[in-house]
Amino acid sequence: MSSPSAPLATGSLALSDRVILVTGAYGGLGEAAAKACAQAGATVVLLGRKVPKLSRTYDAVKALGPTPALYPLDLAGADPADYEQLASTIESELGGLHGILHCAAEFTGLKPLEATPPEEFVRNLHVNLTAPWLLTQACLPLLRKAADSAVVFVVDDLSRVNRAYWGTYGVAKAGLLGLVRVLHDETDRSTVRVSALQPGPMRTTIRSRAYVEEAASRVPSPDQYAGACVRLLSAQGIESRGQVVTLDLAP
Repeated sequence: MSSPSAPLATGSLALSDRVILVTGAYGGLGEAAAKACAQAGATVVLLGRKVPKLSRTYDAVKALGPTPALYPLDLAGADPADYEQLASTIESELGGLHGILHCAAEFTGLKPLEATPPEEFVRNLHVNLTAPWLLTQACLPLLRKAADSAVVFVVDDLSRVNRAYWGTYGVAKAGLLGLVRVLHDETDRSTVRVSALQPGPMRTTIRSRAYVEEAASRVPSPDQYAGACVRLLSAQGIESRGQVVTLDLAP
């Protein structure tokens, strides 16, 4: 199921005429990937919970490619009906959906599971695992209408995060890999491709909460992993169907 690092290069308009939904679309890998998708010709649906930050990303993405769509939604509070409405809105306003890139994540810092408040455990598990599935489930009928479509989950290195003090985040990321395997097995004969990207260290808020003393200059920018997202969402991504693509650009 695992695959070694994938090449970053793709055709300049590898996502032309495709509609791509990016969760966690402001900041970190989500924003970098949204910009790269726009440059590759995609109409990007920007999903996130903070409207001011989404709006700034909207302006940046619009300057790089087709006019994006902005969809404010808090994954922590959304329910299945909200995701069904999202899919319906995308179909009615954009005509279809060709890919989902799951970048949204929540991590509140290192702490023992025993010391994690129950409400925090439930929220983090939902944002990192349950919500990505519920959103994908609601969009699958729309994705199947496309001749080629992709669902890409951003995962983490379990040898690092499925350990002491990574708490709910580590538990959820382990579950997310299981979700990728099951969903791939159930869609491997359909037009929907499922894969995962496991990037190496990169400068994000999540990493800064775990490695508080690490110099930001020591790890790559999320921009350096954005090309891999484009490749997995494009037709070229069929080569990585069902795989976890690992890409570590750290020096």
